[in-house]
Amino acid sequence: MSNRFKPKFNIKKGDTVVVIAGDDKDLKKPRKVLEVIIDKGRVVVEGVNIVTKHTKPSAQNTKGGIVKVEAPINISNVMLWDAKTGAPTKVKRTRENGKLIRISKKSGEVIK
Repeated sequence: MSNRFKPKFNIKKGDTVVVIAGDDKDLKKPRKVLEVIIDKGRVVVEGVNIVTKHTKPSAQNTKGGIVKVEAPINISNVMLWDAKTGAPTKVKRTRENGKLIRISKKSGEVIK
């Protein structure tokens, strides 16, 4: 992505999202965002896109071996979860007292 204009995403670390595309697609199972990689437009979601990683023995991990970790997926493949309606929702951003707040379009609730 371009370095000139920093992209603005509606998804933050700790949000509850559903995967709407890909192998782990499940519109009824909300999951937690572990990390947002803004410059690449990707997110790491709990229990999604699990890959096996071969690790060498180190001071922290004396055994090494094969470890299963979550790999990032494109941010366009996830959608914010609205707990009130129990469905995925789009987001509207408005200013309140000089601060940007995110509002669910389905229920009109403020997303914390």
